[in-house]
Parts: sequence; structure tokens; C-alpha cells
Amino acid sequence: MTTTISVAAAEFGRDMDEGYRTIGALISEAADKGSDLLVLPEACLGGYLPSLGGGDETPEARQRRLDDLPPALELDGPELATISEMAGDMTVTLGFCEADGDTRYNAAVTLTGDGILGSYRKVHQPLGENLCYAAGSEYSTFDTPVGRMGMQICYDKAFPEAARELALGGAEIIASISAWPTSRTNATPNMEDDRWKQRFDIYDRARALENQLIWVSSNQAGTFGSLRFVCSAKIVGPGGEILADTGVEPGLATATIDVSGALGGARGSGMYNLRDRRPSVYGSVTAPNTFEELTYA
Repeated sequence: MTTTISVAAAEFGRDMDEGYRTIGALISEAADKGSDLLVLPEACLGGYLPSLGGGDETPEARQRRLDDLPPALELDGPELATISEMAGDMTVTLGFCEADGDTRYNAAVTLTGDGILGSYRKVHQPLGENLCYAAGSEYSTFDTPVGRMGMQICYDKAFPEAARELALGGAEIIASISAWPTSRTNATPNMEDDRWKQRFDIYDRARALENQLIWVSSNQAGTFGSLRFVCSAKIVGPGGEILADTGVEPGLATATIDVSGALGGARGSGMYNLRDRRPSVYGSVTAPNTFEELTYA
């Protein structure tokens, strides 16, 4: 059985009504392509942070950033219920700012018209994101109409342990949603040459290949605050091959895949990445993190 997957590079800001319109248009376009799964970017509902602070950030700059946070939404609130209604029979993954009491998380959900199938709070936080959000504490997989899935958000893709945890949890598809920007310190006129865009692409292909699964990578497009996003939404097969890609432009990338056949072919072709692991020699991978002390003491 084949599954049609679409993934978006699209622009989202603080205007919730505009966000609903953009999401609705993307769901409609994906439906026209016969898509069973649509993966939308990080921070669809309410936009991302206007900047990534920390370090030498001035108190004034920090306060401006804290005064311009995305709306904090609850899992059972009307905003996600609206998206669920829009999704209908389609499985949709998207990002938002989650409220848990007074605590905020950079979060993702996968849902259908029947409601939320899985939720996730971002574990790995880049730069000063921890000044705005609390960190999540787990990776979990869940069943959906398109197969067993897991979710990651942006910087998570730089940590191979995170994708491996989902693969060991039975994930056949990982939705990796992002607001991944261009380099702040080495700007180039041609986004194709941007080193952060190149890292984004390398991580996407490596995570799919090493875990032999379907990797669906969305991203924001355009600009928000001081950030300019690299687009580059893509679907990667279990051999690391790019099946569909938006390039550095906004749009929707779509591919039709026999998911179980593709995974079976990759995992039974002589590269037994999951079977041949040797956890007994990986002790330092899950030991308490002392890297900073060792490096900077």
C-alpha cells in the first residue's frame, strides 16, 4: 500500500487568522495531490521567536523579545480543534507554543479530524531559546493512519540519539518540523550556498539513512524578526535519497511511497543499522553530560 506525503516550506507570523488561512490553503493543496500526511513547519500558529538571544544580549533586547512571544495555546484549546476540523481524514503535523499553566513549550502535534494522535515538547534548545521556553523531556512514538510516527523540532535533528530513540520506538516516519534560519555570522547572497542550509540538508539525509526510515522535514519560509529561513522542505527515503524537495523557495513537496516496502528494502539489504547496534559499548552516550566541563575547565 502506498502513502502520499506532502511537506511545506511556508511563512507564518503572529497573525493567527492569517495562519489559519495559510494552513487551510496548504491542506487544500495537499488534498488535491491525494496526500495522506501533511507536515507543516515549527511555530505555525502564532509564529516563531523574533530572534535567538542570550550571550551578549542587552537587557533591553531581551525584554523586547519577551514582549513579542507567540500566543501560548493549550492542547485541548479551540485553536488546535480548528486545525483538526480542517484536517478531516488527512493526518497533519504542525508546531505551536504550548501553554502548561504558566510554562511555555515549543511544541508539535499530529492530528486528524478525530483529534490529536500525538504531542511533543522540544527537547534540545539552541542559543537563547531556553530564555523563552522550558525543555521537553521525552521522545515517544504513536500510531497514525499512515503508520507509526515520531516528531522532532528543529535543533533536535542535530542529535542522532534523538532520532535513534524514535526509531527504536518503532517509528516508520519521523516528522521533523523547523524554523531553521540562515547563518547569522557568514551571510551569503545565494541561499543555496548558506552553510546553515547545507547543515540542514545533511542532517535530514543522515538521520533518514542511519535509522532507515522516512524523514519528512518541514521549515518556515521568508523572514521573521531578525531571522531569515532556508525553506528546503523535503522528504527523504530510508536510503538517504531525497524523494521531493522545495529547494530554497516556499512551496509543497510531495512524494508517494510504499512505506513498509521501502523500510523493508533498506533494512534487509545488508545494512542492518538497528539490528547490529552494540549498546554495551555506548555507555558515554547516555552518561551524565560532562562535555562542557572537560572542554572549558
